Amino acid sequence: MKFAILDGIRTEAIKATKGFCPVCNSELVAKCGSIKMHHWAHKSIRNCDQWWEPETEWHRQWKNKYPTDWQEITLFDEHTNEKHIADIKSKFDLVIEFQHSPISQEERISREKFYRNMIWVVDGSRLKNDYPRFLREINSLFFKSTIQDPDLFHLEYPDQIFPPIWLKSSVPVIFDYKGLLPEECDENKNALWCLIPGRENQTFVKKINRDDFIERTINASSLFDQVETIKDQTNSMQQQPIIRIQVKRPKLTFYLESRTVRPKRKNRL
Repeated sequence: MKFAILDGIRTEAIKATKGFCPVCNSELVAKCGSIKMHHWAHKSIRNCDQWWEPETEWHRQWKNKYPTDWQEITLFDEHTNEKHIADIKSKFDLVIEFQHSPISQEERISREKFYRNMIWVVDGSRLKNDYPRFLREINSLFFKSTIQDPDLFHLEYPDQIFPPIWLKSSVPVIFDYKGLLPEECDENKNALWCLIPGRENQTFVKKINRDDFIERTINASSLFDQVETIKDQTNSMQQQPIIRIQVKRPKLTFYLESRTVRPKRKNRL
């Protein structure tokens, strides 16, 4: 984790120091090597929060886009006595969880129930085939933009694009296919792709500018306002025409090699 409690203050890892875990109060040791990013680790147990995953540079870069006092906030449920660390909790009580590792359906549901007002940001660059598959599908006839919003798309076969575990999420799921690549990568990779929640029989995805997403989640919970607007739009979409993205496929021409057929020689007696 990025922060430990040191002399009563949330502190980043400092070489040769010890701190305490904000969840279980056990001792933490600062890890400040030259290869991995600096972090705190439990001295005697692997981790006290079963939802916590090993932090990557991708996690850290996303966290650092938000104020320090919003990062790694411990939340407590007085009804269940559960404690968990939210990656980001804004002043508007919006929780953002950055997910790199695969998780189970049960854990996804539990975390959504615990945090309630939350957004997932999923690392779409973890597996090398995920983005090529996504790119192939969005260029097919089954990925259709709407007339109301050219950046809002209807998916006929969402399980061909996104991992099934995220399709029934009750909150917005943002897919980040850029990962740690520089900003000059292609437009679709640099954008964020938001699965709209609450659609039982239809799946919609919204293309979102990366900077706009960060600004909205910092200044207000306006992303949710936008999601509600999108849900209102999609409720009437069955009566609305849909623009199909046409894919031009090259015509294949086959050429048969001409050969001279020689008559068979008769065997001489």
